[in-house]
Amino acid sequence: MDLRNKRILITGGGGFLGRHVLAELRQIGCVHLFAPRRAEYDLTNSDAVRRVLEWSRPDVVIHLAAVVGGIGANRRHPGTFLYDNLMMGVQLIDACRRRRLEKFVCVGTICAYPKYTPVPFKEADLWNGYPEETNAPYGLAKKMLLAQLQAYRQEFNFPGVYVLPVNLYGPWDNFDLQTSHVIPALIRKCVEAQAGGQSEVPVWGTGQATREFLYVADAARGIRLAAEKLESPEPVNLGSGHEISIANLAQKIAEHVGFRGRFVFDPTQPDGQPRRCLDTSRAKAWLGFEATTTLDQGLVATIAWYRSTLANTRIAA
Repeated sequence: MDLRNKRILITGGGGFLGRHVLAELRQIGCVHLFAPRRAEYDLTNSDAVRRVLEWSRPDVVIHLAAVVGGIGANRRHPGTFLYDNLMMGVQLIDACRRRRLEKFVCVGTICAYPKYTPVPFKEADLWNGYPEETNAPYGLAKKMLLAQLQAYRQEFNFPGVYVLPVNLYGPWDNFDLQTSHVIPALIRKCVEAQAGGQSEVPVWGTGQATREFLYVADAARGIRLAAEKLESPEPVNLGSGHEISIANLAQKIAEHVGFRGRFVFDPTQPDGQPRRCLDTSRAKAWLGFEATTTLDQGLVATIAWYRSTLANTRIAA
């Protein structure tokens, strides 16, 4: 599919991932892009779903809108995370299947995988167990959208596809310590500790859990490729294929920030899923997608963006 002359609705276009997907689409020449904010169209409301589709009249929908957060936010708001993510997706998919749509791209979550999925995670293992408890409501809500897309493909020939990005990071990430994921939280803690002359940084968990990370601009490219090329209703992992422990990640971030203190891990707090690392062979075979940004390159860019944002905030104040 040539996206350049298509009318494309990007839900969540003002968010972290959405900003980068919009930039990716503009870079290839797309001009008919629609990225409303939740204040304008709350997709948990069926009337708002109808109105946003009437306003944008899309050929393609890329559904990024989500209520997300780290382990702490998932523990505090499991009901909100389940309801909002489920209702946004279910209503939007159903409304879109009633229209003449060329492609619906749904972005899922790595949290949908079972807690003890064999590493590397293969798409075929997605239904082989219950997700890790701290983020299960969010993961299950997003996984049900895959079931809906596949059911709608079977019954209505609805052109929906589904991609599963691993943990994302990069410029415009959420650095609020109450709701952020691990990389922005560690960057902020290290920058503030260095600036304040602190010798210790607290970290949740044992540090032994592992994660895979994908730079957000790479993820945006993968999503664009899915809109262009993906026809199968089977899910597709988007990742870098490299795994790192939280302890080693913290040390790597400290080195790039220049923080020379130590990390104090708190084993009374949850690690989350024990390991995360994806099999990305399907993305390479079906989309021609491979990550091109190394973790070190991505961390340097993210830290530089965060420090620039802090500096601009101080100037504005």
